[in-house]
Amino acid sequence: MSNYTDNYSKWLNCDMLSSEEKAELLAIADNDSEKKSRFSSYLSFGTAGLRGIMKTGMNAMNIHTVGYATQGIANLIIKENRVSSGAVIAYDSRNNSEKFAKVAACVLAANGITTYIFDGVRPTPELSFALRELKCVAGINITASHNPKEYNGYKAYWEDGAQLPPEHADTVSKEIAKLDIFTDIRTTDFDESVKNGKIKIIGDEIDEKYLEQVLMQRVNPSAIAAVADELKIVYTPLHGAGHKLVPEILKRSGLKHLYTVSEQMVLDGNFPTVKKPNPEISDVFDLGVKIAQNIGSDLVVATDPDADRVGVVSKTTDGNFVTISGNQMGALLLDYIITAYEETNTMPDSPYAVKTIVTSELATKICNAHGVHIYNVLTGFKFIGEVIKKHEQAGKGFYLLGFEESYGYLKGTYARDKDAVVASMLICEMAAFYKAKNMTLLDALNGLYEKYGFSYETNIEINMDGVDGSERMAALMVSLRENSPKCFGGVDVAVVGDYLKETITDLNTKEVAPTGLPKSNVLYYKLTNGDVIVARPSGTEPKVKFYFLLSGKDSSETTKKFEAYKETVSVLIK
Repeated sequence: MSNYTDNYSKWLNCDMLSSEEKAELLAIADNDSEKKSRFSSYLSFGTAGLRGIMKTGMNAMNIHTVGYATQGIANLIIKENRVSSGAVIAYDSRNNSEKFAKVAACVLAANGITTYIFDGVRPTPELSFALRELKCVAGINITASHNPKEYNGYKAYWEDGAQLPPEHADTVSKEIAKLDIFTDIRTTDFDESVKNGKIKIIGDEIDEKYLEQVLMQRVNPSAIAAVADELKIVYTPLHGAGHKLVPEILKRSGLKHLYTVSEQMVLDGNFPTVKKPNPEISDVFDLGVKIAQNIGSDLVVATDPDADRVGVVSKTTDGNFVTISGNQMGALLLDYIITAYEETNTMPDSPYAVKTIVTSELATKICNAHGVHIYNVLTGFKFIGEVIKKHEQAGKGFYLLGFEESYGYLKGTYARDKDAVVASMLICEMAAFYKAKNMTLLDALNGLYEKYGFSYETNIEINMDGVDGSERMAALMVSLRENSPKCFGGVDVAVVGDYLKETITDLNTKEVAPTGLPKSNVLYYKLTNGDVIVARPSGTEPKVKFYFLLSGKDSSETTKKFEAYKETVSVLIK
């Protein structure tokens, strides 16, 4: 097996590298740690695809690793005898996204797979929709979501519109492992392939069909119209793919007064107005809040670069703006959708919702109060998509909403990934609904707390950067299994879920039950007071996350509990 110095030499001496790439590698000739970082191994391909910093090397995003991964996808399609079904590719506004998308298209076309590619940046959920609409077998989206500008990524999708299931991701990984990155990748000329029809450009026609489906997800179409003269919304795409379709869907839903953040409407992979283009970070709203204060808006909406996540800040009674978290927004949307259907007597039969195991239990309380079934799944929207697919195959059940704590929501079955376009539309419709009652979204959230009890959800991240980051992540999870905590902050653990072993253990009765979910490296602790703590390694970044799903009488009580639980975690990770 070759080592990183051999791999470095192979790349440096390869005729397929440009003079610029070789100069980049020569510049690190005396930097052993950088060579080790770039050439010890390839970027890992999993169900989340690829994600990494853009630079020359094996463990990085560049035209060679993109071509390498795509040949693996092509081999999967060939093995499944689905070449004739075709594939579709989208990309966001990041630096090199268009270049990487065209590289992927050329590899697929060279393997005899008819390939559709968008004529410009598009939201991730539109890729999911297009895959289903065009009846393709696979899809690729070039994006690193909300990561910093140095990153790019590669999301792979299968025919149902969800990201690759584990068995297909494993096949791709095995196929890639057989390949030489420079000699085994088939490719062709992009322009020539467009001319001969092997690569087909798509655009407005898919946009229209997608927007038509999104618009159908309105729960109360008259809500915005009722307050259209007064309702003012500020929107920013954070230099990303929501710049076109989010404003368009808001206008089509009846919104008259939409104000955009002009500096952030510009597509720019350097994201010059923010430190990190993530709607979970309050700083990205600064420019939008200034506009909201000037025009008298109650709400600022922001979508991330690939427009699958959406964040919101809402005005407080004293005129400031505060963040509505992903958990809070998911609960608000779920309650609004259920309430709107009930008030108009249009609730479909057998309604259900889906959330992940690290998402607020407030959603569970809302569903239980209204007779709506709620499913808990593993983190990742593909698992929400699996629940939808099973209901469609069974021919029963109406999907109300699926959401994750990380600002991702989907209503409707036209796609199988989180969708900031439909979520933005529904958030504005909900804001209009409450405006008619002289309420803000914060007022509505406080109303939920009064009815169901206060909820507090947060997480901490244990960063594990460096060459040995994945090894340290694995070691921490092994340690937690071998030395399972008996209590957090002085509160006993009642139930332990080990999703790698696929078991749920009641520590009081010693009964062991199956999780009923796919195998995953996740540990779940339910305490005797009902609070939940979950530990899982990130699928896209070198970190282990601890999630805290807490309840109490007020913010002070839950914050105090969090501090105590966090102290226990700090001891566990030493």
